[in-house]
Amino acid sequence: MAITEIEDRITDIINQDNPDQFIYDFLSVYDFPKATITKLRKGTNNLAEVPGEVYLKNRLYFKQTNSDLMQSFVNVKEKVGQLGSKPRYIMVTDFKNILAEDTKTGDTLDVEFERLPQKFEFFLAWNGIEKADFDKENPADIRAAERFAKLYDVVVKDNPKATRHGLNLFLIRVLFCLFAEDTDIFEKNLFTNRLTELTKTDGSDLDSFISKLFSVLDVEKTARPLSTPSWLADFPYVDGDLFKDPHEHLKFTEHSRKLIIDAGEKLEWDQINPDILGSMIQAVASEDSRSHLGMHYTSVPNIMKVIKPLFLDDLRKSFEDAKKNEKKLNELYDRIGKIKFMDPACGSGNFLIITYKELRQLEIDILKELNRMGIATMYVPSVTLDQFYGIEIDDFACDVTRLSLWIAEHQMNKQLHKEIADAVRPTLPLQHAGAIVCGNALRIDWNQLLPHQRNDEVYLFGNPPYVGSRNQTPENKEDMVLLFSGVRNYKKLDYVSSWYLKGTQFISGTEAKLSFVTTNSIFEGEQVPILWPVIFKYHVDIYFAYTSFKWSNNAKNNAGVTVAITGLKDVMVKKRKMIFNESLIQTNVDHITPYLTSGTDTIIQKQSSRKDNLPRLQKGNAAYDDGFLTFSRDEYQIFISKSPASKPFFREYISASDLINGTHKYCLWITEDTKDKAMSIKDIRERISKVKNYRLLSKRNVTRNAASTPYKFGEIRWKNSAAIIIPVVSSGSRYYIPMGYIESSIIPSYATFVIYDAPIWLLGLLESRMHMTWLRAVGGRLKTDYRYSAGLVYNTFPVPKLSNRRKNEIEELVWKILDIRDEEGGTLAELYGSPLAAKNPKPMNPRLKAAHEELDEVVDRAYRDRPFRDDNERLGLLLNMYSKKVGE
Repeated sequence: MAITEIEDRITDIINQDNPDQFIYDFLSVYDFPKATITKLRKGTNNLAEVPGEVYLKNRLYFKQTNSDLMQSFVNVKEKVGQLGSKPRYIMVTDFKNILAEDTKTGDTLDVEFERLPQKFEFFLAWNGIEKADFDKENPADIRAAERFAKLYDVVVKDNPKATRHGLNLFLIRVLFCLFAEDTDIFEKNLFTNRLTELTKTDGSDLDSFISKLFSVLDVEKTARPLSTPSWLADFPYVDGDLFKDPHEHLKFTEHSRKLIIDAGEKLEWDQINPDILGSMIQAVASEDSRSHLGMHYTSVPNIMKVIKPLFLDDLRKSFEDAKKNEKKLNELYDRIGKIKFMDPACGSGNFLIITYKELRQLEIDILKELNRMGIATMYVPSVTLDQFYGIEIDDFACDVTRLSLWIAEHQMNKQLHKEIADAVRPTLPLQHAGAIVCGNALRIDWNQLLPHQRNDEVYLFGNPPYVGSRNQTPENKEDMVLLFSGVRNYKKLDYVSSWYLKGTQFISGTEAKLSFVTTNSIFEGEQVPILWPVIFKYHVDIYFAYTSFKWSNNAKNNAGVTVAITGLKDVMVKKRKMIFNESLIQTNVDHITPYLTSGTDTIIQKQSSRKDNLPRLQKGNAAYDDGFLTFSRDEYQIFISKSPASKPFFREYISASDLINGTHKYCLWITEDTKDKAMSIKDIRERISKVKNYRLLSKRNVTRNAASTPYKFGEIRWKNSAAIIIPVVSSGSRYYIPMGYIESSIIPSYATFVIYDAPIWLLGLLESRMHMTWLRAVGGRLKTDYRYSAGLVYNTFPVPKLSNRRKNEIEELVWKILDIRDEEGGTLAELYGSPLAAKNPKPMNPRLKAAHEELDEVVDRAYRDRPFRDDNERLGLLLNMYSKKVGE
């Protein structure tokens, strides 16, 4: 049930004026079985012995009273204290006020009875939800979004011809008025009271009321006509261009009018978080986002991962260093008022809002320190909204960003006055933000929007859109052409690469810096050698990085994606370099690679072959048969039962899926030596004829050419020897790729890689954590799955010189792993599980996992004597080995 539905149901209950039934109706809002409440009404399971009291074991002790409320509450507490099993809640009311206590947490509730609907979350433990967990989801913001979703739907339905812009502007303006009347910008409840008192119940004159009000809010009081009615004169001048455009006339009804009044009376606007509310309100007006209210905002801790190393840590350190030094404090005060910030994909402004609030708090802390030193200081604002810039393609999101910045400004103005009593900063008239521009950020000249000189302190940050190379719209692709024209293979890049290139061009040759959050794909695999040489041509380098982690939000059912964060600067700007990896921080790193490790900027390029004597990795065999040369197990059994003479021409056939899931296929495997005998069998001959027809009709030259030998696979790479077999694509939720060792009689499909004449110890290297680290960093991905390759992974993988003793040690462990697979039974998918899966992870078989970890230790020692702290150290060593090998 939505928050607003719960509130409305409780509102209906308290308005019924039926005290004897109140508690039963109230409990029905929560997750109590109907039978439990029915029995309670009848007294069957009511353990209280006093009239007017209800005791539901383990859940509630309730009392209604006409006498002193506090004394009644104390009496009930004493009674509950003597019970063997305490109820979760104590609740006492005289129907004017209500007192309650959560006996588990010790939290108490003391409110007017009519405000009970807004405090429903106090009792959510009955639904299995602890209040502390609910509070993390920012209930005030969710309430506001849900109520506005209802209002928006009703107004849209009643105004089918209204423009999207007009509807959205109306929503923004009403939201501001409701916030203003609850937070001392307007008189308390001014907007809601005037609307309630001066408009008809049916809503027929509400549009006129709204139109007159919105028009007067953009006029200074001294400039308003003398004929302005008193009810309008009470409203202050707002400015900020919020009410500059005329109101688009709308039709209102009794329902829509009531929804606006409910939003004013039932919401606690002083509790909202503008960084979160903005995203939620934006989702209200976006049909494809409506089902995800509360899921499209970024948590403050994640935003901090961007802005702290980018600029905030440095500013805070400067503040600590400046304490007790008036000159330095004033210099820092002046400095923070000159910094410029821009989010070129600002959405509803999360990053800008958090940055603004952090800077305002630093401003307050500087003033407090000066006051503590006994220095009399007259407050002069330093940080202002005109330092903040944003670009967003959605016009409503731009409006939401401006609104959220104004809300944040007012909140920080109140915080300023709270911490420094004689410092007052009025919110009205609203300030103008630096520039929140609606448009395609990749077609806008960022230098014109935010001009900056070489030494200006400017920061770019944000969370640009995640669109993979295969999911781009025609407009996305056109954007990429304009930026990457002439760059080889740029079409394989994710869309977010464009923001990195534009940002790099913006900061190159200046002291400006940037930090973006992006899917980690541009720091892995084939995108690295495409993108990063282009970036580095602008003489920038990476000076901090967060290696891959889940980027999630504050919502209960948050949607996470694996991301990385980097900070870029001009190479001439000196900054300490750091790598953040979960709880580990590497400081004073000499250089950060585009793989986000410590090392040089060596970029892994595809190699056609290995540079040592290890055997060749090659693809399996491609049938080009339209299914006529290959058979499932059932198809094979039916075929040979009908045509027993065909059995010698079949071989077991294995794909990546077969290897992992333990299934078997078969194929007709006919050579030049056996073709005459095979073709003498009618059933085989008929299938070969169908293969030929299929190939002749193909649009591919290579397939049509294969029609001359329709009895053979289109591409044959089989050798008469045992082989290592590797899936081309496999799940990224496993610690290790399940590889295999197959006999020479088995034909591997094109969905596999094979290494013929391979020593068994080589399988040990490829199944090791060391090799998996290499694969994750330099290999490609198909969505979240591992995508193995010869040119980028196997041929480039650095292998140290191994002694015979080391090879034998590895070989023994490989046989141990293969034996455990057989002994434990089950498919490789079952044995290797999906321990890294975001949803429903399944553990790896413990015996198999222990054997792999034993192998990992041996392989690690082959690379260096001392243990590795983590995979980043492994990757760093491998990249250095690769770099040396390339340089030889």
